[in-house]
Amino acid sequence: MTAPPSDGPTAVRGVVRLLNTAGGRVLCLAGEVDAAAVESFLRRYGREPVPIDGIDAGSVTGLSGPALELLRDHLEAAGRAGRPVVLRRAALLSSVLDG
Repeated sequence: MTAPPSDGPTAVRGVVRLLNTAGGRVLCLAGEVDAAAVESFLRRYGREPVPIDGIDAGSVTGLSGPALELLRDHLEAAGRAGRPVVLRRAALLSSVLDG
């Protein structure tokens, strides 16, 4: 008996990760960051913004509404706590975050 053919693994379009680096905790976003990528991050780390020292969004090619909200929530929480955040962003994010 053989297993039925599968459509293969679902392609991952974007990721959200929290990395511990020499410069502190960095929220990393890459690719086409959709609601599923954000939900995966929230399941792992919870809904409250995590204390971060930086955001690396230099490889983002697209940002969903939930991803933009996650980014803004972390920036606002860091601002309220008086934590400076180093932000590396893709050109497409300049108008979104500055606006």
